[in-house]
Amino acid sequence: MESNSTNRHRELENRTTAFAKRTIVACQRLPRDRINDPMVSQAIRAAGSVGANYREANEAIGKKDFIYRLRIARKEAKEAYYWFELLVEANPSHKEELILLLKEAEELRNILSAIISKVSY
Repeated sequence: MESNSTNRHRELENRTTAFAKRTIVACQRLPRDRINDPMVSQAIRAAGSVGANYREANEAIGKKDFIYRLRIARKEAKEAYYWFELLVEANPSHKEELILLLKEAEELRNILSAIISKVSY
């Protein structure tokens, strides 16, 4: 039987994967143009990096490495939030879907911050 800690890790891994997948789907729906293309690329990179770095944290060699990788994941969540803010501005007709992703980026950042605080002390 898996421990609660392992279950929580797996749940957050699944959530970060779902976030990246929803980002891809939402970005595929946006018009391709010189404004959207670079922002879409950045948003997808940042959203995917949240989960990739969280997984790296779960395979960390020690506490310092774990915290370092969580901080990178948190930084990427903050970056994803930024790109979604800009995409909302550039794509008012897709505002609802993009705002949901913006909120998820913020929630993931907050979760990662809470984990970092808990582990650091």
